[in-house]
Amino acid sequence: MGARTGRQFLDGLRRTQREIWVDGERIADVTAHPKLAGGANSLAAIFDRQHAYAADCLYTDPQSGEPTNVSHMIPRSREDLRRRHAGLVRLSEGSMGIMGRTPDYMNMKFAAFASAPAVWAGADGRNERGARNIVAFQRHLAKADTALTHTIIQATIDKRTDARVVGNRAAIRKVGQTDKGIIVRGARVLATLAPYADEQTVYPSQPLPPEATDYALSFAIPLDTPGLVFLCRDSAAAPGADPFDKPLSSRFDEQDAFCIFDDVLVPWERVFIDGDVAIYNSLRETGYAIGMTTQSTIRALTKLEFAYGLASRMAELIGDRSPATTEMLGELACYVRLTANALELSLEKAWQRADGVWFPDGAVLDPMRSMLPVWMPRVAEIITLIGSHNLLTTPSRAQLHDPKLRPLIDEMLHGADGAAADERAQVFRMAWDFVGSSLGGRGFLYERFYLTSASRNKQMLHERFFDRRRARALLDDMLSRAQR
Repeated sequence: MGARTGRQFLDGLRRTQREIWVDGERIADVTAHPKLAGGANSLAAIFDRQHAYAADCLYTDPQSGEPTNVSHMIPRSREDLRRRHAGLVRLSEGSMGIMGRTPDYMNMKFAAFASAPAVWAGADGRNERGARNIVAFQRHLAKADTALTHTIIQATIDKRTDARVVGNRAAIRKVGQTDKGIIVRGARVLATLAPYADEQTVYPSQPLPPEATDYALSFAIPLDTPGLVFLCRDSAAAPGADPFDKPLSSRFDEQDAFCIFDDVLVPWERVFIDGDVAIYNSLRETGYAIGMTTQSTIRALTKLEFAYGLASRMAELIGDRSPATTEMLGELACYVRLTANALELSLEKAWQRADGVWFPDGAVLDPMRSMLPVWMPRVAEIITLIGSHNLLTTPSRAQLHDPKLRPLIDEMLHGADGAAADERAQVFRMAWDFVGSSLGGRGFLYERFYLTSASRNKQMLHERFFDRRRARALLDDMLSRAQR
């Protein structure tokens, strides 16, 4: 089939009965329920977007000959990387970077996974079946343009004991097997996009100790698999709200869910790792983390650019040219430019793996995983500071249309330099939806932790990923000079 349309995406959701719970209610049709329909329609628009911007977003799959989303591409040249980059930018614009788990995020991961079957097989080929399965599954994703969700973090029950994976009854683990597949029990977080996905995936996150064989699992299953339960957080979708009043939360709540596996049967053909801790702990060798960080940084850049445009227009509408506000807008511009520079440099320094697969320079992007969780909350703070009380003096569309109120609003709530009251209300309502609504609060939490916390990423950069050779050489040189 190749790249799906929005209608095909929605039709696929309607054909499946998954166990999705929101606010105490099991949702039968996620495309029609007022708490989920906005997100479904926005994702459908992103599927349509790949056709509207086909020159950027689609490529001809060399195996199927079908037009396929660029996020499924396994790049074989520097030009492929730039082509994929352009498509990811177009896709992120569909939600202004607010939806962090659009399907291209997982597509990028599984393209990287499938690009390195030897890693999945192990040095001695002991997991050859799992390697074949991951390649076949990625081909299925590309051909069917499937939407995925994932769960990679063990549930937190007691931080004093959760570090011990073995014996943790809440952690996802293998509890049996049959001739049809393995049986899995436990829970994981956080299945973002769960109501709108076609498949649920599980794959490694934190390394496991050697004895944790029952926990060393990777697989994929359809969301309507018996025993798979999703408990979604409270909806931030503003059901029934006028899009003028809630322009972002009425559209872009992608949802998050606690994912429960209640003795779920995973067919053998969908099992990628079954108890092999060494392979489980080696999957960074596939390059998936580079793909994940690339997509996340492109998405973040679009969100930063949107926020800069929003904050700048807010200041204009209230005639705020004060040094403090100008400095804050300059700070936002710095975040935009630094992020764009990192992405461009990652492409300039792209490298080719021995098997011919190309990757952006991951070392260039690694600091973004530490800085974006700091910058994004600061962006929200800047918008709040510029908006101040004006964020709470925003007439609704109904008030603007009221014949009695409209003349008063035009007289007393218009913008600076002759800007109409409609625009002032629209911009400041959008700003409040961005930083102050339930969706804004979810966005604050998401940006702080979606690629783990800033502090954890800084620790990992120092301990595992940063090349210290030049820094050490400079120090040694100066120390030697000091002895002369």
